[in-house]
Amino acid sequence: MIGKTILVVDENKATREYLSHVLKERQFNVLEAGSGKEALISAWRDLPDLVVFDPTFSDLQDLEFVQKLRQNARSAGMPIVAFSSDPAPARREACLKAGVNIYIVKSAKALSELQYALEQLLHAGKTDAETMESSHGSRESGLSIVFLSAKGGTGTSSLCANLAMTIKEQQPEARVVVVDLVLPIGSIAQIVGYEGQLNLVTAADLPSAQTNGEYFLKNLPQPELWKFQLLAGSPDPQHGNNLKVDRIGQIVDVLRVTYDFIIMDLGRSLSRISMPLIKQADLIPLIVANDQSTVKLTKKIWEYFQEQGIDAQNVYAILNRAVGLEGLTKSEAEGIIGFPIKTTLPYMGSNFSVANNFNQPIITKYPKDTATIIFKETAADMVKTARQLRARRNLS
Repeated sequence: MIGKTILVVDENKATREYLSHVLKERQFNVLEAGSGKEALISAWRDLPDLVVFDPTFSDLQDLEFVQKLRQNARSAGMPIVAFSSDPAPARREACLKAGVNIYIVKSAKALSELQYALEQLLHAGKTDAETMESSHGSRESGLSIVFLSAKGGTGTSSLCANLAMTIKEQQPEARVVVVDLVLPIGSIAQIVGYEGQLNLVTAADLPSAQTNGEYFLKNLPQPELWKFQLLAGSPDPQHGNNLKVDRIGQIVDVLRVTYDFIIMDLGRSLSRISMPLIKQADLIPLIVANDQSTVKLTKKIWEYFQEQGIDAQNVYAILNRAVGLEGLTKSEAEGIIGFPIKTTLPYMGSNFSVANNFNQPIITKYPKDTATIIFKETAADMVKTARQLRARRNLS
């Protein structure tokens, strides 16, 4: 990183000069700008290697600033780090969607987080893992797929693990990570047979500078038969209650720039922690059971999503007949919820439970079952849909 040029943008002169001093001590070349318009001129004239900016401008909207950088050929691929005095999840989410690579909130740990961001984005040292990342260096962050349901007992975690494994099988060169965010206790570790100590809680306890992309690539387990890497959930309610929730967004940001697919299981969580992740997702598989209660609750979830500005095309509804053949048909469920169900998984009897008990994927345990064919078709369609939605968002 020595000799790289960084443009520091902050209307607060004291903060700007202090950050510039810190970066110069670390042997960066530093440019300064005190306004959004001044920063755009410098970015296009001086072509820095990276931009660090506080998005609380008075002369430009923060999103306008990012969009102008992304839409101009001279700065379209320039890494952008928001070093923000605003901790609001809404601003963080909006900046990331607009094209910011990493969003850091100013705090006691912010400088160490910024150091990690610079290493990640400028590929310092180029270890083997980072060299792998550099081959993807100019690409966008990985596709984010968030599984959730309106009610427990719909098989959300099982479907998340099995579809993630199928995606990895169909995309063997891709880096796929599954993150269990169900609180207060996760379940994917039990499904795949993982009993290790590294999980969401222990990762969040580590210093943010340590939990970089290389750390996760080297340390996250890859459960036998499942192919993907796993960041397991909380092992019990006590650990779940001790989770440093403010670290979740940071960890997910790191995973987004490290992996090609970030597949998250939220269970039935709709909270201040989960909603930013849902809003950032490229695809939201919403798992629906065929009983009246779950379908009516799913309708309420969809109404809430609409209030939050979530587009129907990002919701990928899956009807899972987990409890039997009785109950609502696909068309009846669609009529109540108010949007289309993309696919229906057949009732598998005890097969799903047997596969889970043996910690085996469905497509491995029952390769000739009709459900296996549907899993493969669904996984392929989910990836195709997520990529199309990402492309449309980039054009908008």
